[in-house]
Amino acid sequence: MYKTLGLLVLASTMSGLTAGLAQTAQETVPTMLAAQIRMQGFACEKALSAVKDSKRSKPDREVWVLKCSNATYRVGRAPDMAANVERLK
Repeated sequence: MYKTLGLLVLASTMSGLTAGLAQTAQETVPTMLAAQIRMQGFACEKALSAVKDSKRSKPDREVWVLKCSNATYRVGRAPDMAANVERLK
């Protein structure tokens, strides 16, 4: 009986995790970058696109050009640090 109960709890937990992963997968790079720079005080009304700048990126630091409806930004991201944001236009 306890084995069956344990399997039911595990199954319900796994279904919740799967739904959470599906929701995360729906977020796109432009929306995630826009949310990050907004938290740092920059204005991005609507994220339109994000293109990785492979020339400026390094293995431990990604650089993206984020195009918003009101501005364009170069966003440098490193793990566990605030983004380095530069307004281009």
